[in-house]
Amino acid sequence: MMELLKQLQKKKKTTKVIFLILFIFFNCTAFLYAKVFSSILNIEGAFIQGSILFGKTKPNSKIFFNDKKIFVNNEGDFLLGISRDEKKENLLILEIGNKVEKYNINIIPRKYKIQKIDGLPKNKVTPNQKELKRIKKESKLINKYKNIFLDKTLYKSGFVWPVEGKITGEYGSQRILNGQPRRPHFGTDIVASLGSKIIAPSDAIVAFTFEDTFFNGKMIILNHGLGLNSIYSHLNKIYVREGDKLKQGDLLAEVGSTGRVTGPHLHWGISIFNTAIDPEKLIQNQPKF
Repeated sequence: MMELLKQLQKKKKTTKVIFLILFIFFNCTAFLYAKVFSSILNIEGAFIQGSILFGKTKPNSKIFFNDKKIFVNNEGDFLLGISRDEKKENLLILEIGNKVEKYNINIIPRKYKIQKIDGLPKNKVTPNQKELKRIKKESKLINKYKNIFLDKTLYKSGFVWPVEGKITGEYGSQRILNGQPRRPHFGTDIVASLGSKIIAPSDAIVAFTFEDTFFNGKMIILNHGLGLNSIYSHLNKIYVREGDKLKQGDLLAEVGSTGRVTGPHLHWGISIFNTAIDPEKLIQNQPKF
């Protein structure tokens, strides 16, 4: 009997601990994914580095995030891209007519992993002068198509994973390539077998396709509207053309091993214009439109 009582007491203690952990988790989660409300402003998403915030306000409003003007469409929609190293304290200013409202937006910092990759061709880590010229030219072209503005909200179809596979490269990780420190990784690497089908994760218009780039190999840029674009790199085969209108789930490309790679995988990048955000955070924290 005494043994039974001891077991019951132990179970009660375990239950209390589990309850406490769940309480802390859900409260922290609620804070992390909180909504900011006022009579004329609503912001949804994760208030953390590398995330995207979806905003809604009254049409004809003006939004400034840390003095940078943010486009607001005729329905009052706007997007905020939170960079990898965004500072903790930020200021959002909303102007509508003669009314001005100010909001302090606190962003939670993240700790990023260090990822070491060896076995890359030497020139893919330290390009020669001719290759550097090519890289510079391609970077300008990529930036051009990432910054094409589309006054549509195609992203409201929601996002799904473009391919199934194991994540081997996380957003924000500090890269050490062949023993040499390089820029952080601004995307998510998904390993899949050569030729695996890649789908459009959301409604989009094909901004541009590249048959051969130095680092990214075959790649595609999709435009989802209001500055939100996505990139698909190291492809084996491309099934779309510039200007194509896509629905979520449409066939996009095949997983390949072109460009700077050690094996077949998809590099999936997402950005608001040139502010790279974390695809995993987008999948996890997108609102229900």
